[in-house]
Amino acid sequence: MHLNCHSHYSFKYGTLSVEQLVVEAKKQKLDALALTDINSCSGVFPFIREAQKNGIHPVIGIDFRNGNKQQFIGLAKNQEGFYELNKYLSHHLMNKLPFPERAPVFDHSVVIYPFTESVFDLKENEYLGIHPSQLNRLPYSPWAKSKERLVLLQPVSFASKTTFNAHRLLRAMDGNTLLSKLPLSEQGDPTDRFYGYADMVGRCEGHSYLIYNSQKLLEQCQFSFYFQAVKNRRDILGSDWEDFDYLRQETYKGALRRYGSLDETKEKRIIKELEIIQQKGFVSYFLINYDIVNFAQHKNFFYVGRGSGANSIVAYCLAITDVDPIELDLYFERFINLYRENPPDFDLDFSWKDRDEITHYIFDTYNQPKQDHVCLLATFNTFQYNSVLRELGKVFGLPKSEIESLIYYGDKLGSSNYIPDQYGKLIYQYAKVIRNMPSHLSIHAGGILISHKPIHYYTATELPPKGFATSQFDMHVAEDIGLHKFDILSQRGLGHIKSALELIHTNQGKTVDIRQVAAFKKDPAIKAHLREGRTIGAFYVESPAMRMLLAKMKADEYLELVAASSIIRPGVARSGMMREYILRHVNPARRERAHPVLNDIMPETYGIMVYQEDVIKVAHHFAGLTLSEADVLRRGMSGKSRSKGALQRVKDRFFSNCQEMGRDATVTGEVWHQIESFAGYSFAKGHSASFAVESYQSLYLKAHYPLEFMVAVINNFGGFYHTEFYIHELRMNGADVQAPHLNESDYFTNIKGKTVYLGFVHMKYLQQETSKRLLAERQKAGPYAGLTDFISRVDISLEQVLILIRIGCFRFTGKSKQESLWEAHFIMHRKKSPVGGSQRLFANAGFRELKAPVLEDLDLRQEIIDQLEILEFPLISPFHLVKDQKTSGIAALEMKQFLGKRVQLIGYLVTVKYTRTVKGDIMNFGTFIDKDGHWIDTVHFPPVVKKTPLKGRGIYLIKGKVTEEFDFYSIEVSSCERMAYWNAED
Repeated sequence: MHLNCHSHYSFKYGTLSVEQLVVEAKKQKLDALALTDINSCSGVFPFIREAQKNGIHPVIGIDFRNGNKQQFIGLAKNQEGFYELNKYLSHHLMNKLPFPERAPVFDHSVVIYPFTESVFDLKENEYLGIHPSQLNRLPYSPWAKSKERLVLLQPVSFASKTTFNAHRLLRAMDGNTLLSKLPLSEQGDPTDRFYGYADMVGRCEGHSYLIYNSQKLLEQCQFSFYFQAVKNRRDILGSDWEDFDYLRQETYKGALRRYGSLDETKEKRIIKELEIIQQKGFVSYFLINYDIVNFAQHKNFFYVGRGSGANSIVAYCLAITDVDPIELDLYFERFINLYRENPPDFDLDFSWKDRDEITHYIFDTYNQPKQDHVCLLATFNTFQYNSVLRELGKVFGLPKSEIESLIYYGDKLGSSNYIPDQYGKLIYQYAKVIRNMPSHLSIHAGGILISHKPIHYYTATELPPKGFATSQFDMHVAEDIGLHKFDILSQRGLGHIKSALELIHTNQGKTVDIRQVAAFKKDPAIKAHLREGRTIGAFYVESPAMRMLLAKMKADEYLELVAASSIIRPGVARSGMMREYILRHVNPARRERAHPVLNDIMPETYGIMVYQEDVIKVAHHFAGLTLSEADVLRRGMSGKSRSKGALQRVKDRFFSNCQEMGRDATVTGEVWHQIESFAGYSFAKGHSASFAVESYQSLYLKAHYPLEFMVAVINNFGGFYHTEFYIHELRMNGADVQAPHLNESDYFTNIKGKTVYLGFVHMKYLQQETSKRLLAERQKAGPYAGLTDFISRVDISLEQVLILIRIGCFRFTGKSKQESLWEAHFIMHRKKSPVGGSQRLFANAGFRELKAPVLEDLDLRQEIIDQLEILEFPLISPFHLVKDQKTSGIAALEMKQFLGKRVQLIGYLVTVKYTRTVKGDIMNFGTFIDKDGHWIDTVHFPPVVKKTPLKGRGIYLIKGKVTEEFDFYSIEVSSCERMAYWNAED
């Protein structure tokens, strides 16, 4: 009866979730329902699940529209029909084509056209839909003679007046218009809601055949779907047996490369894993990941395999990961086990420069000429509270200041004196209704789907700006229907390594083998960097918190770095276990406090749960659960389990087993409490180990090739800190860092010996086209002789020339900046028309050498101001800008001498971390550098934050007490005032 229902996956149109649709249908005692979202199949599988759970027959389809104009509705009779509809929708969305007035020939789908006065021939599978409001026109229409082809078209988009109003607001947002100017043609009808059978009979009095025909149509549509089966690509080589045999052969080949020979432990582990992989149907999943990394190796792309896949010896042998699960005692059951319903998870990280080529390879390899099997995975952008308030404010035509007030007081209503006006009240009311509704589709960070059947059997695809076909559902739906994503991610850290190797080869003529991780773990220089927290630029270990932790631990071993990656996570840190871990690490006597049972299970971490695997270990060894049951417990604790019943059964088993094993009830309760408080925030050991491998690679380059490495970090625009502080690190390592230079700089930063020339890319106001032109001309006709030569050869505006001069690009001429600025104005005003190529504008005109008038010298501070404006950071010490040059303080390296005493320091703010105390008060952790370039770490407790808050970039006068913990010195701040800067008017 209801053939045209919209959920909120009809983006910015529908207002009901699929759960709410089913609830409303059940209230009306409906036994069948068709979900037909507008140009979308996003809600199909959640709808099927929910409808079947509630005893309602689900029918699925698509409402094809151009804008808000309905062209026709397609209903799938079966799975083949859903494929037809998805493929048709995808063709139009991918190619940005409007939908025609008539549908194509569908073999397995029904088409319903909206009522129109004009008559046309209907195919066997086509019908005309009559809205109840159109019944008074029907008797006078030629269509009245074709009753058997007419169906009732009662759309459902809302459930109440409130949701209808929300719909109107969404339509106004979508049209970027005021609510008062929203055309009726862009809105649904207020009657587009559910009606019970009796109500519909009453509304269709004299036309009951419409209801009969609609019900008959719904009965024809039988879309059955088996959720449990794996839908991923299989039969890579032609058959399941060939695939498994190939996987086994490649695993053993890789095992010999990795280990040289296999002992009984490794042999048993490989056999066990292969059996489970085959049983769970994941052979092709491993083979596709293996194919991807083989391609990456062939292209010499650096990658890191991480995630729980690092727990697999098969993955290690296939070089999908570089973490040896035997060495680290990693349980395969953490990755795959017979109890685990969710798919396995390999995260393959590539350089941001290489990922698109990897993605192209996957699409080219696993798609077929006329059938797509590959797409990127989507995610849903939802309306968040502040953004909803902002959008609703615009819809009501409020000025920006009022909108910002609404946002500011949004979470303070009732606790402040703010009383919103009538519009404010409406906005707050409807923000709650719209909040968390999906707004539009976006792209998952790295998920790719590769299906065995064509992908359009499961989803329509769109073509976002990224240029790859993208699904219309997210990872949760993909998991639910048995499509397991491949995670092809990008990160800047790998870009740092790749670029550094290229720079080392160019600058020093050396080739570095970055895969010698075993040797790196023993490298004395790396050990020293770790112990002292000298890790700026190194992947995952450069943040102030991580530097502090490494220094406190005096960490210089691989396993210590792996542990550090985990104990810094919120679960361990907030529980106090991070500090306890450090205490036990640095003081062996302290380890005696560990519970003997837990110490036996986790000797490596001194009886403290640090990794997700520790939950599995404790549940297995302490409570006698199987490894698979223990993983159910871990997932349930972290909120990832779909079945609360399964978690409860494992919990009951935990306590009953402990009782049977004679464990003390008090101790059992304590262990359970530790598991409960820890599991939700823990980090997988394999994940930490994978990160640690890349950290070692970065640290090797930093320790042995610090200049090239830091230039690589700068050129990849990634890291914890602003570019300015990587430039600072270059200087501290002996580099001569130069501002952009017309004849020496490239678009990106380069290094020549120990001299680093910043690239033109860092100049905020220099257009990219200008950079390309000046570099192309320099490549073609050689270096520039001076300003006149440059202007004669490059088509450039005066404004762009002035930017180049102000940053010092023409310093090779020997002329001062003021002289060059005067000369540029003179020449550019004489220049009548732009001349491109290598012609000399003044070559034949006998243009004499310009002589500038006498100009006053440039103040050093003005030079810094120019750098701040153009580069957004200074190349000369910013401490020259401080107005009061007489104030002084101790140096960072002197803090040790003043332990426990109150001191004064002057520091340039690097970064600040905002956090909250247990009571909810804001406190800060600050990082500064002093005049000598050394680091100062500060702690700002809530009273200090309220009294003297940090106010952004600048130089601060810091007062406080020198404190020490584990030989790491910091300042407990009592006041922190930003110092006044000089300005040219003073």
